[in-house]
Amino acid sequence: MSAIEETKTEVRVPKASAAAAGPSVVTRALNLLSSVRFGVLMLVLLAVACMIGMLIVQQNVEGFDKYFAELTPAQKFLYGKLGFFDIYHAWYFNGLLLVLSLNIVLASIDRFPSAWTYVSRKKLDASAHWLRGQEQSASLRFAQASGRDAVVEKVSAAFAANRLKQRVTEKNGKTFVFGERGAWNRLGAYAVHVALLTIFFGGFLTAQFGRTGNMPLEPGQKSDQMTETVFNIDQLSQAAYQLPFTVECTDIQQKLIRKEGNITSENTLDWLTRIRIKDPDYGDRDALVHLNAPYDYRGYRLFQASFIADGKARQVTLRVTPQQGGEPQEITIPRNGVTKLADGTRVELKDFAANFTVGGTQSGDGSEYTNPAATLAVTPPGGQTQRAFAFTPEMAERAPFAKQPVAGYTWRLVDFEKAPKAHILSVQKDPGSTVVYLGFTLLALTLSSVFFFSHERVWALVEEKGEGAFEVVLGGNTNRNHLGFGDRFKKLVASIGGESFEVKAEKGFEVKKA
Repeated sequence: MSAIEETKTEVRVPKASAAAAGPSVVTRALNLLSSVRFGVLMLVLLAVACMIGMLIVQQNVEGFDKYFAELTPAQKFLYGKLGFFDIYHAWYFNGLLLVLSLNIVLASIDRFPSAWTYVSRKKLDASAHWLRGQEQSASLRFAQASGRDAVVEKVSAAFAANRLKQRVTEKNGKTFVFGERGAWNRLGAYAVHVALLTIFFGGFLTAQFGRTGNMPLEPGQKSDQMTETVFNIDQLSQAAYQLPFTVECTDIQQKLIRKEGNITSENTLDWLTRIRIKDPDYGDRDALVHLNAPYDYRGYRLFQASFIADGKARQVTLRVTPQQGGEPQEITIPRNGVTKLADGTRVELKDFAANFTVGGTQSGDGSEYTNPAATLAVTPPGGQTQRAFAFTPEMAERAPFAKQPVAGYTWRLVDFEKAPKAHILSVQKDPGSTVVYLGFTLLALTLSSVFFFSHERVWALVEEKGEGAFEVVLGGNTNRNHLGFGDRFKKLVASIGGESFEVKAEKGFEVKKA
């Protein structure tokens, strides 16, 4: 009898476990944006962009036209394409500000909960082993103590004497004394972040809504516009912007280092522009703008930018001698001003030339006072207006026509105060300036609080070791200024006392006392 065995073989293939799903693209992007390294990279790139803005003259800065003319065609094209002439308004600069701000916000959100636990959920107890493992630790023994409460009281008093805010708790028959100071320091970094975001926001307001232009002013001149240099491909042009008020120049003054010198920036100590602001909404007001002392009005800042150095006079002093004989008179006339002689003759200062030539024009370098002369309009009582020229006595001796009387008088230029033809004020609308100043003030305060203060924590475990004997184990740490904390910790231990103690520093340094 034969039997046929049929064997069935069943092969079981285990199901491959699904590959662990990796983080999504959104998660990876958020992790990158909240990374500290990424934030440092953005900060470096922003600093590089700011350096480019300082090294390459910006188009709204006085003298940009001269700088632009000195560049090669390749530089003009490259810098223009990259937006280097107006980098603070470039899309990538604003993009860097936006990404860096987003990084600061996300990094703060990511790390704030762990920092907040130091304030909201304080660690009030710890094991003796954990305390001995801290950067600063000590063990004290009290052989004869009047009780646990007395030891706890002594430890608490020492904590208070060292300006530690203490709390006493009990757990599992053990007594813990916890003391700390400067817990708010754990949140200092986030205050710094707020200050940085405030600065960035102010800079963004300035870049998007700010304007900077120039306004040349001569005495008697009015203007309600400022002009700004605009770069387009490889061409420069001037754009005019309307102001909500009118600026009238009443006087300009140049304080020279050397009175006998010329009107140059090297010989200028200060230049002052006296103006009258005429505002249809707020009325008129007088103001003074001089070097390093701008004037702020309605969100606009007016400050000195430059001057047109053609030699003029702020005021002149004339010696007027009657043709028919008599005592000469000395009169002082301000620029564009008028005065009268004793007989009622009206004298108006029409113009002043630093280097006068025949024909009433000025030649050569206008800043050099080689042949100063004043042009006058003289009107006798009931007579016609006549033109007269007043030269210095030296020039009058060499020029016969200067000796001829006009309107019954001879005119001599005795003295004059040098002044340029015009001052150029820079008018800046900066809506973010107050925000930026607030941010930098906050940044200085927060950085000082972060680096000059620290969060110090000290724990003390009080255990009974036999009848009337107690052991106190102390441990402490800080988030910065570890050397200073070590010194304060040793003083704390010494103030508690005890029959013997052992202090262990972070580097293994031990002090034993019997």
